[in-house]
Amino acid sequence: MSRYLLAVTLAGGDGVPPMTEWTPEEVQAHLDYYSVLSQELIASGELVDSVTLTGPDLAVIVTGDGQTAPVRTNGPFAEVKEWIAGFQVVDVESEQRAIEIAGKVSAVPGPGGVPTRQPIQVRRVMDKGPADSAAMESYLRRGE
Repeated sequence: MSRYLLAVTLAGGDGVPPMTEWTPEEVQAHLDYYSVLSQELIASGELVDSVTLTGPDLAVIVTGDGQTAPVRTNGPFAEVKEWIAGFQVVDVESEQRAIEIAGKVSAVPGPGGVPTRQPIQVRRVMDKGPADSAAMESYLRRGE
């Protein structure tokens, strides 16, 4: 079994208006779809975690040099569509299964019940990070 992160950004699918322009019923259908999908993945034992993040307007950027107090700034930020809105971690038999689940996440309904086709980033969770320069070089070249 391998774990995968399915990252959902604030970018809608092609031609999907911002959620602030959806009707309350459309928003509810969107949330209900996620709830049903989560319950299915819990029942199958594949869902490890599911997290919804606050919006980018509440985010801060922190930088530090290890010597002085960290510096907190409120920007500049990447475009809102590039910010992660939330994510799921799934533990599945194969990358193909993670992609199948990501396809279901991408099909979450939007206005008029039409699937949003929202882009979902699928990334394998590494068992351990690189511990030396050779391992880091391999990771940077192949993600292993």
